[in-house]
Amino acid sequence: MTDLVDRLLRELPAAAVVTDPDVLASYRYDMAGFCAAGEPAVLVLPESVEQVQHVLRTATELRVPVVPQGARTGLSGAANAVDGCILLSLLKLNRILEIDPVNRIAVVQPGVLNAELSRAVAEHGLAYPPDPSSWESCTIGGNIGTGAGGLCCVKYGVTSEYVLGLEVVLADGQLISTGRRTAKGVAGYDLTRLLVGSEGTLGVVVEAVLALRPAPEPQLALAAEFPSADAACEAVCEVMAGGFTPSLMELMDGTTVRAVNAMARMGLPESTRALLLVAFDGPGQVAEIAAVAELCRAAGASEVVPAENQAESELLLQARRLSLPALDRLGTTMIDDVAVPRSRMAEMLRGVAEIADRYALTIGVVSHAGDGNTHPVVVFDAADPAETERAKVSFDEIMALGLRLGGTITGEHGVGLLKRDWLARELGPVGLELQRRVKAAFDPLGILNPGKTL
Repeated sequence: MTDLVDRLLRELPAAAVVTDPDVLASYRYDMAGFCAAGEPAVLVLPESVEQVQHVLRTATELRVPVVPQGARTGLSGAANAVDGCILLSLLKLNRILEIDPVNRIAVVQPGVLNAELSRAVAEHGLAYPPDPSSWESCTIGGNIGTGAGGLCCVKYGVTSEYVLGLEVVLADGQLISTGRRTAKGVAGYDLTRLLVGSEGTLGVVVEAVLALRPAPEPQLALAAEFPSADAACEAVCEVMAGGFTPSLMELMDGTTVRAVNAMARMGLPESTRALLLVAFDGPGQVAEIAAVAELCRAAGASEVVPAENQAESELLLQARRLSLPALDRLGTTMIDDVAVPRSRMAEMLRGVAEIADRYALTIGVVSHAGDGNTHPVVVFDAADPAETERAKVSFDEIMALGLRLGGTITGEHGVGLLKRDWLARELGPVGLELQRRVKAAFDPLGILNPGKTL
């Protein structure tokens, strides 16, 4: 421990190397529940790429594990400490280095907040579309690490589609550049895409070239209440089959609607079994909202409320933004992240409801319905060992259900510690072995975020 700290201090200022036990304790976990965390040896907060390289060279020489961290808003345990590790916080690498309106790119360091980047590019009439729910507090580096999504994915896609190039420090301290700054480029293997979503197991991102889009018009939304989740999912399928491309399409089940009502007194009917929110941000949005309203009525909606302006749209979308806080008020929560084909989302919601009944638990579901990404939220009393165990079992059954329906165990939250065993089931033995070989090529000593994902 003393040797490690002394070596780090050779090229790092004293303020960047932290050994205070209370501070270390506060950095041990991300926001995932039921994920173990070890005891770190030291926390390092570098302010330059060269300092990150020094940390990785030191770790390699001393064979010390390194756990890269952003804002620790993740939900999979990927940023949790392991015993004896260096916690490598990238929060101080937080500069927007360039915004280029002609080439529609931004060059940023990993500690830049998602919302900070969005506001900065908006001044140039541009937008960075990936918008995780935690966009006010999560970092671009963390978004890249998990391959984050967000509410607008149905139209604009996820983080991997906007990362053009990366500067990455490898386990041995070497700095590599991947990708490009151009609109097109297919030279060699796509290492950039490989690194996005790798959760700090292949290298440490210290700079990113991100694609931007012209800022869209403000969204116009509608809310449709349904007597069943099946009817709401039928409406989702009809909207997508009808050739529409909403900027947002979110679904809340009856459990979530009741939780939001209890917290915010929004006046949603208690008889609502599903609430579908659809928004458009293009020039034809008024006509599109009217057409989708008719599709919702035809699918069995009991009430359809189209917004007439942006202010009304924001009021309608408020229910979705309150979903997770409302469910949090009911007890301890475990948030699942299972994506299935849109056409099988009704089966997914029915299956989750059956699991909730079987284990006598409250499980609310909020979904990015436009891309089939469901977030079942298991609510339980953490002080009750029996109920806690039922919650864990139900969480696993939800993932198994998603795989049976042709889905994936994670659409945007990552694997981390929480779903490591499930990744092996999804990939199969050959796929898993190939991924382990890739890991070994980047990190032969296995010091980068060990025990995560694979």
